[in-house]
Amino acid sequence: MATPDQLIQDAQKRMDASVEHTKTEFNTVRTGRASAALLDRVQIDYYGQQTPLKQLATINVPEPRMLTIQPFDPSSIKAIEKALQESDLGLTPSNDGKMIRLPMPQPTEERRKELVKVVRKIAEEGRIAVRNVRRDAVQHLKDLAKGEVGQDDEHRAEERVQKLTDEHTKTIDELLKHKEAEIMEV
Repeated sequence: MATPDQLIQDAQKRMDASVEHTKTEFNTVRTGRASAALLDRVQIDYYGQQTPLKQLATINVPEPRMLTIQPFDPSSIKAIEKALQESDLGLTPSNDGKMIRLPMPQPTEERRKELVKVVRKIAEEGRIAVRNVRRDAVQHLKDLAKGEVGQDDEHRAEERVQKLTDEHTKTIDELLKHKEAEIMEV
């Protein structure tokens, strides 16, 4: 049987993972600045296999509003270009036969407001994940209380889990605030 401390450590690891996941998701949302992380979700049909773009090409950021994509296999350039056009990024690739350039236009006011809604949804999913971890941990602590752990120990452990939940939720809120500011920045 796990101890309350082990349950709390496990809960902390899982909450940390939820915060990390939220941070990773934020990085895939386009702001006015170019970032190689934008292309993390782009999959290319490479010889009948869905392959992440970063496994097929070198992605560079030569200027604040430009990404360049240099395929390892020059014959895959058309497939990469097609996948970029079909992605939800709303970017127009230009290809010179060796390299794809991806200019980042400044998002319109309307597009920025849409992006803010997207990051708020991502943040809410992160907070829900953290609360689900709390719910599981509290349930396990209650199960322990029926066994060998006393009510006082269970209550103290629940308070520690709640404190962890509050800290992780606050971290997600901070990340959201920074991401919203980055999106709305003109």
